[in-house]
Amino acid sequence: MPGGAGLAATSDVNRIEAPVTWKAYMICAFASFGGIFFGYDSGYINGVTGSAVFIEIIEGPGATALTGSHQSLIVSILSAGTFFGALIAGDVSDIIGRKFTIIIGCGIYLVGVILQVAAHSLGLIVAGRLVAGVGVGFESAIVILYMSEICPRKVRGALVAGYQFCITIGLLVASCVDYACKNRTDTGSYRIPIGIQFAWGIILGGGLLFLPDSPRFFVKRGRVEKARASLCQLRGQPADSEYVEAELAEIIANEEYERSLIPAGGWINGWANCFKGSLFKSNSNLRKTILGTSLQMMQQWTGVNFIFYYSTPFLQSTGAISNTFLISLIFTLVNVCSTPISFYTVEKLGRRPLLVWGALGMLICQFLVAIIGDTVGFNKSHVDASGSTIANNVSAVNAQIAFIAIFIFFFASTWGPGAWIVIGEIFPLPIRSRGVALSTASNWLWNTIIAVITPYMVDTDEGDLKSNVFFLWGGLCTIAFIYAYFLIPETKGLSLEQVDKMMEETSPRTSSKWKPTTTFASDMGVKEGEKLDHNIEDVERKGSIF
Repeated sequence: MPGGAGLAATSDVNRIEAPVTWKAYMICAFASFGGIFFGYDSGYINGVTGSAVFIEIIEGPGATALTGSHQSLIVSILSAGTFFGALIAGDVSDIIGRKFTIIIGCGIYLVGVILQVAAHSLGLIVAGRLVAGVGVGFESAIVILYMSEICPRKVRGALVAGYQFCITIGLLVASCVDYACKNRTDTGSYRIPIGIQFAWGIILGGGLLFLPDSPRFFVKRGRVEKARASLCQLRGQPADSEYVEAELAEIIANEEYERSLIPAGGWINGWANCFKGSLFKSNSNLRKTILGTSLQMMQQWTGVNFIFYYSTPFLQSTGAISNTFLISLIFTLVNVCSTPISFYTVEKLGRRPLLVWGALGMLICQFLVAIIGDTVGFNKSHVDASGSTIANNVSAVNAQIAFIAIFIFFFASTWGPGAWIVIGEIFPLPIRSRGVALSTASNWLWNTIIAVITPYMVDTDEGDLKSNVFFLWGGLCTIAFIYAYFLIPETKGLSLEQVDKMMEETSPRTSSKWKPTTTFASDMGVKEGEKLDHNIEDVERKGSIF
């Protein structure tokens, strides 16, 4: 149907989207595969830095452990690359589309993997992880954006939670590969875990070639008929379906409304729009940007990546665990098995309760680990006749491990998926790509900071905090609990366009009671069944790169 023919709008808030089909589930589920990148890259380095062959390549013959500075650099440099990759990807996705930005990210990622596999010294390992990080940044920012824009509203939370589930699968696969290679005495002990990453880039990049791009991207660029074609494929409906007509009309009407509030402009103005508005107005762009970036900061502050990055060398340093690789694998299994719980709870209970109660559970576990460790657990050990460090109280150590596992359960079923879901929902279309990019970059910035400073906190030659480091994570989880209660809005069951209106009319603590009563099309004066003619023409005329 040509653009000038118009779109049949609706005033019924329950008919702005087609019923969910298995096709929609499958398309969104495949897009969530991008989480494998994030998880595997976060996980495999934990085992590689414990490989005897890898340690000697980096530190020289006879070395038995990486220095704190080298371990910090190797682990954190990927996060640094990802920070910049996420920021760049926001602009790229507005120019060439969400889908092709992710595909480009896959290509960059594969180049980084090649450099790491070829490495036989510190320099090339660092360079390869930096390049791969840029690719992961493209993927981690835009997969969330892409999924949020294509998922049906009734199951958007559950499907985006699938991204976090894939992260946990990536961590699990990385742990299994590390465990399988830990006794190798050749370079395969680190090259095999690195090389397996090829598969993730090829599967995601190749599969996306056959999926549609985001209809909201096409509307933003003024390509209405491509948006219609995309919706038809995503919703499994014919081009003249009343559901496709109504949803497209609603997206366009919202785009017109948002454009009136956030005028299009050049590159600088596009970024400046993310920081406009009052700090005290819940629906301002500035407030949303702060919410998105601080939410991802809080997710990192929980300390979960301390466990997945450093559990092997940390547990080794305590002298309390004989098989640290196995314990790390158990932590990862708990992570994987707990995440699917959120598929149900995020839609049944909502985003806000998950983040509030999840933070409470995490802070209790972190403080228990710290208190037990400081009194009778990890921190209390002795050196036996053979020179080995042995824990004084094995039962206390086992209790600590149990509470760490329970902490992982709380994280995986709440903050793990919850933070990604919320950042994909809170931004209006004109700044959505940059808002999600900034939020994802915040995740990786704090990921980098934590990866850099943690070795200095727990290394026996540096801070040697042992279990006391969990007092820090417990305190930060307490801040996350307060933060979630006062600042996180409830977005369950709303279209992305309705989220805008909800945040305009409520506060976070009252947001769960808000229900949509009108559509954007009806707010513009379009009656049931009437055509949205002039708005299509405006969108096509005003389509802009930025």
